[in-house]
Amino acid sequence: MAVTHCSMPPMVTKPESSTLAAASRVGARAGASAETERGTHRTAASPRASAMHLVTIHSPCSGEYAISQEYSVSDSPHTAGRNLPAYDRRNSFYAPVTTPVETFDVVVIGAGPAGISGAVAAGFMGARTLLIERETQVGGAGINTGTIPSKTLRETALALSGIRSRRLYGVDLSLRREATIADFTHHRDNVMLGEHRRVGHRLDGLAVQRRVGSGAFVDANTVCVTGPGNETERVRGDIILIATGSSPFRPAEFPFEHPHVHDSDEILNIESVPHVLVIVGAGVIGCEYASTFCALGTTVHLVDGRSSLLPFIDAEISSALTTALTALGVHLHLGERVAQCVTHDDGKVEVILASGESLACDDVLVCSGRTSNTERLNLGAAGIVPGKRGLIDVDENFRTSVPHIYAAGDVIGAPALASTGMEQARAAMNRALGSDLKRDVASLLPTGIYTIPEIGSIGATEESLRAAGVDYIVGRWRAADTARGCILGDDHGMLKLLFRRDDMKLLGAHVIGEHATETVHIGMIAMLLDAGADLFNKACFNFPTLGDLYKYATYDALIQERASREASARPAK
Repeated sequence: MAVTHCSMPPMVTKPESSTLAAASRVGARAGASAETERGTHRTAASPRASAMHLVTIHSPCSGEYAISQEYSVSDSPHTAGRNLPAYDRRNSFYAPVTTPVETFDVVVIGAGPAGISGAVAAGFMGARTLLIERETQVGGAGINTGTIPSKTLRETALALSGIRSRRLYGVDLSLRREATIADFTHHRDNVMLGEHRRVGHRLDGLAVQRRVGSGAFVDANTVCVTGPGNETERVRGDIILIATGSSPFRPAEFPFEHPHVHDSDEILNIESVPHVLVIVGAGVIGCEYASTFCALGTTVHLVDGRSSLLPFIDAEISSALTTALTALGVHLHLGERVAQCVTHDDGKVEVILASGESLACDDVLVCSGRTSNTERLNLGAAGIVPGKRGLIDVDENFRTSVPHIYAAGDVIGAPALASTGMEQARAAMNRALGSDLKRDVASLLPTGIYTIPEIGSIGATEESLRAAGVDYIVGRWRAADTARGCILGDDHGMLKLLFRRDDMKLLGAHVIGEHATETVHIGMIAMLLDAGADLFNKACFNFPTLGDLYKYATYDALIQERASREASARPAK
């Protein structure tokens, strides 16, 4: 809290200052009188002159107040050469100092993928929009610390390591020298720079205003923005979108203050590629980094308390990923938990597992999930109560418990993907502004996992269909059994399609292998159209392409379906 002292010269007439006038009015309402010596100025009729001592208190996000105190001319520093008299609460009162609050149709807090998309959607619909971001660059984890930089590192690792070419007959372009971190960050930095420019041009073109600073609610419509130099500004929004994203969760048992113990935001800033890396947590982020660093030649240990990798995906695809990572060289420690993480004076780190096994390494990467960035928002002032790990509850319209405040992206929880957050924010702003341009988010949301090999998934898994009692047929086809798969040297690739038996409608599509995150979209479009085997049977895919996987996996399912019908039609012997 900043305090500013302001002493007014001796006066025998009413001051012209609007602040002093406001102070006088407040004092009068509090019971003070112009005929007394407490809490106000003296008028021309006063028997002796007096001076006003103003103390202005600036409270970040809570407004600004003036404290006025009167003292006699004989006590005035202007006449006696002494310091201002000490502040006396008995002879003082508070008066709000009015500061202008700029009003917007839409205020978006957080400029990650969801926030940017929400701001762009609002600007596109003509709303006067403000985008608040505490970092100097927009993009959040999507552009700056997570999605784009980590996927760029993956592609760079594949290119520089020659891992793809190793699977091509007679070709060996393996990395011939020790890679430096600059080899891998150069392309990443260029990609990030280009993305920042694209986003900036898009926002500028729609006249979306921006503020650098942390946003916190003052009330349900007012947000205080605290800038990098602790300067504050209050803004008002008729509609507010919370899109502050999430940050890595840091378990207390890991010494993150050590330079070689990292969370997933920090790992991209390491100074050298580690020879040995222990990754704790085999979720999506852990598996992605395990395969990327292993491709770079790092010895990787992947530790997780669960018995299988990524148990939320189809079990057959999970098993195929386990096989692929093992072939890549990742050491899997499943069904294990970390008992202790010990740092040594030589900079090395030791991870001790509950089983007693000790893993010595250069660096540790902890991937223990993420927590919503809501701790600085002062949600209580807006009437919102966050849930576990800071998550915000929303309804089907992405509205919070306060009708004009919306939330989207990681801050509302699963699936917590950049793609889904962007869609949620667009739909939220269209609903909030009464537009029918985009009011719904598809009920089918694809999953893309950038391991080596990639995984793409949409719809039901075989396990979920069994649990629901749905009769289904599985169609499979290996990438190695297609011309395009052979060209790519894809040994682990496979497409798995799940059809409902009675009408052969597509219920799920699961891909592992090269370009799986792209290939899965063919299945997604088919499912959004309520299509099935007949569509793929009719379709003509370019040759040679991975699209052919859908043709042959569908043939596989149709052959099974026909055999089943013929078998049931035969008379019993």
